[in-house]
Amino acid sequence: MPSTTLRRALVRSLRRPPWSAAAWRDTRLIAAGIPLAAPVWLAVTEPTLLFPVTALVVVLARPLTAAQRGRLRALAGVDVPPPPGATRRGRPLTYLSTGVNWRQIGYHLLVGPLLALASLCVVWCWGAGLVLATLYGWVWMMPVDTPLRWELAGTDVALTAAGVLLLAASPWLAALAAWLETGAARKLLGPNRAEALERRVEEIAESRAGLVDAVDAERRRIERDLHDGAQQRLTSLAMNLGLARRTLKDVPPDAMAVIVAAHEEAQAAIDELRDLVRGLHPAVLEDRGLDAALSGIAARAPLPVRLDVELAERIAPTVEAVAYFTVSEALTNVAKHARATSVDVSVRTAGGRLRLVVSDDGVGGADPTRGSGLTGLRQRAASVDGTLSVLSPLGGPTTLTVELPCAL
Repeated sequence: MPSTTLRRALVRSLRRPPWSAAAWRDTRLIAAGIPLAAPVWLAVTEPTLLFPVTALVVVLARPLTAAQRGRLRALAGVDVPPPPGATRRGRPLTYLSTGVNWRQIGYHLLVGPLLALASLCVVWCWGAGLVLATLYGWVWMMPVDTPLRWELAGTDVALTAAGVLLLAASPWLAALAAWLETGAARKLLGPNRAEALERRVEEIAESRAGLVDAVDAERRRIERDLHDGAQQRLTSLAMNLGLARRTLKDVPPDAMAVIVAAHEEAQAAIDELRDLVRGLHPAVLEDRGLDAALSGIAARAPLPVRLDVELAERIAPTVEAVAYFTVSEALTNVAKHARATSVDVSVRTAGGRLRLVVSDDGVGGADPTRGSGLTGLRQRAASVDGTLSVLSPLGGPTTLTVELPCAL
């Protein structure tokens, strides 16, 4: 949390009434942290225990950190995320060489005990204030003949007033101590700025992968619904119109012309819907895999395509869809702009990467910076952490290279 936010939290805490429930919450928070620092103070008072306790804190840094995070989360509602790599296991030297763990150890050996000492002082203020503020009450309850029964004097009035002042100041002292503990925990037990940015990048990458998967699943659902619903109904309609066109011989010519036109329109709608379904998600890609799906693209291309596919690793379905549409759009761009006579398509997997190479013998000059279809191809590849490069000198040939991860 930025320092300005911490300062605002402190100001809000100090503006609260001293008798509010937040004051008791702050007191519970700081009081719960005192036992966690007790071994360090024991080592300070007993020098012979200094080395064993220090070694124990180093070994138990992660459990102690988890305990501190749990205390802050349960008693203050403050979530201190663990730094990246804090839960990884490794060799002892690796464990001690990371800045994350050294920050944790510094907190448990130095900052935590100092905060615990301040918290102990705040708890003492609560107790001393309660005892002194009720001095008249519990002194009057003493038996008359006991030596503990004091004669009321001016000193008793001063002690009572001091107790009232301590009770009035204790909530604000507790708020200050809780603010210090929260800030120190966020700085030393949580990720620093670089680690927070790293975590954020990882979360964005995971959310993007989930979004890509969700879009692909939705595309599959739409394709399935269109194929099993609207396409089947249109096919049935076209069959009925075709049957009427062949069997009805005694209808007026105008009516027959309407039937013929409706039959042809239904067939055209089926063809358009079939192309739309194939553009959403080809069924052959899910049924028979990328190799068969690319073979279908090559067979429908308006120019000769030499296809060479060698898949030695399993490919994620989302990556398969990206590869399929990339090759499809690349062949469409070649047919529209390259004036090529043939295209070579090579698909290989190696080292966890899928490599697509589309080369043609056209006129070249393709420039992805001019808003052509290559921009869309690059964005499609980037959606799954892939890369796209284009080599297209004037006069040709043009080579499009796409690398995609086999797994997300």
